Order: sequence, then structure tokens, then C-alpha cells
Amino acid sequence: MMKAYAFALRIIKAYKFLYKDQHEFVLSKQLLRSGTAIGALIKESEHAQSKADFINKMNVALKEANETEYWLMLLHDSEFMDDKVFSSIIADCQEIIRLLISIVKTSKKNNSR
Repeated sequence: MMKAYAFALRIIKAYKFLYKDQHEFVLSKQLLRSGTAIGALIKESEHAQSKADFINKMNVALKEANETEYWLMLLHDSEFMDDKVFSSIIADCQEIIRLLISIVKTSKKNNSR
């Protein structure tokens, strides 16, 4: 999923800004970890050992995306991230969450057949 890769690049840029310019070292590290894990898990799912393994990896990617949304909201509400940047990046995160929910639901439905 190229969206997750592009999102990871945005997260890395946000991390660099938060770390260098805002001197925020803790929350930004959490954002970096969860925000880049999404794409890694999706990539890993391409070679899942079974349908159940695929669903599990996508579920974990969904959890990471949800966690990333939390860190973004926290960084915004604590005024480390301005409204413009937040609006753009949170929209991307929420789109990925919706896509992953759809993939998990469809995969579970197809696996139960």
C-alpha cells in the first residue's frame, strides 16, 4: 500500500521537525514508531503464511494506525503541531484507518466462507 509508505515518510518529516525545531523528544518518538510500523506490517502481510496470518498482520497495522492517530491528536492539543499540519496529516491517518478496517472486515468475511 503506497499510501502507508507515503504516510510513513510524512511521519518521519514530522518527527524531524518535532525533534529538531520543537525539542519534543518523547511523544515524537512514539509517533515515529507507530506511524512507520503501519506500512511495515502491510508489507509483511504480502507474504503471510496463511489467510489468518494476513488478517492478523492487517489487524496489528490497524492498531498501529489507531495509536498514531492518538499521538497526532496529543501533539496537536499540546500545541507541538499547528492546525494546518495536523489537519492534513490526521486526514491521511484516518483514511488509512478506514482502508484497513475495510480490508480486515472483507478478509474476515472471505475467510469464514
